[in-house]
Amino acid sequence: MPKTIVLLHATPVAMQPVSVAMAELWPDAIPVNLLDDGLSIERAKNVELTQALTERFIRFGQYASDTGADGILATCSAFGEALEKLADQLTIPVLKPNEAMFLAALDAGSRVGMIATFRPAIAGMEKEFSDMAVRLGKTVSLKTVCAEGAIEALRAGDDETHHRLVAEYAQQLTGCDAIMLAHFSTSRALKAVQAVTCVPVLAAPQAAVSEMKKRVLHNEGKTSC
Repeated sequence: MPKTIVLLHATPVAMQPVSVAMAELWPDAIPVNLLDDGLSIERAKNVELTQALTERFIRFGQYASDTGADGILATCSAFGEALEKLADQLTIPVLKPNEAMFLAALDAGSRVGMIATFRPAIAGMEKEFSDMAVRLGKTVSLKTVCAEGAIEALRAGDDETHHRLVAEYAQQLTGCDAIMLAHFSTSRALKAVQAVTCVPVLAAPQAAVSEMKKRVLHNEGKTSC
């Protein structure tokens, strides 16, 4: 029976990249899109993830579970703590958007670069990356740059400016073993970044879909025993 994967979106610009990745890497799964773009609007108003917004996101995820989802994949990188709390409450796999990409970057070397476009997400992502490195016993340095104006251009429908800005900022990340495109929306600029650097460029959607497939099928195996 096909698996149903609920995709939790806090911004419309994250939807297309993961839809493409799902179609390419898990075509027999059924993706269900849930969007609350007010989440990213409210998140941008606060440096830290507030308790009220955390609770709102958890309710969002609980609704996704109530629909009968086999797995939940979040596509916004600014709600990491809320996702951890949601995962503790559910028995189905709940995946943060960047977990799989972070693992790939840690395997790539000790000097990692990251290009972000949504500044409120950066501190949480850097902490998640650092915590993962510690858990895995990895010694790694992370340099992050924020491509100012890029996400605003993308939201306005100007893909060309978004891609150009992300690629321009990527050139600041010299000497890295790998460069991560921080958000699902940033993955749209993958080819533009690859054109200006010779190091591996990692995008989150493809890695996340592959990891979600693995976890859902593993979870199925446990529940059938």
